[in-house]
Amino acid sequence: MTATSWRPPQHIKVKALGLHWRNGKLLAAEVADDEGRLTGVRPLGGSVEFGECWQDALKREFIEELEVEVEVPGPPLVMENIYRHHGAVGHEVLFIAEVVFDAARFAHLDNIRFRENSGSVCTARWWDVAALDMPGGPALFPAGLKQALLSAADGSTPRAQRRSP
Repeated sequence: MTATSWRPPQHIKVKALGLHWRNGKLLAAEVADDEGRLTGVRPLGGSVEFGECWQDALKREFIEELEVEVEVPGPPLVMENIYRHHGAVGHEVLFIAEVVFDAARFAHLDNIRFRENSGSVCTARWWDVAALDMPGGPALFPAGLKQALLSAADGSTPRAQRRSP
């Protein structure tokens, strides 16, 4: 894993993230600290551009990252994420929604390597959500997403926010 010195921008970012499932596991990209150590994972997606709706941003991001066209079958979970990364505060509003795509070309892969617009190489794999956010293991970013997904799975959130693995 390549180390980076990324820091959050000092303005609010609007992002769209896609939840794609395989055998009950979530597709998420690895997130590393400055020394290249795995600290967490995050669903794929990215920034919403000015004048672009979140659904179009999500579709564009999956084309850019995985070269796949996605469908967004339902409404998003909307989360505000104020976080600290290496001492710098970040602030984002996230539209997080299920995405469906033909994953046949990834069926034999345990992980997918792709390149971000910045040129950095990323690795995504399917993760058991229950195993994330555990002591000594990787976190699920944004903070609170694991609880939202588990609540949706047990039916304690409104139907519009439920996921179907």
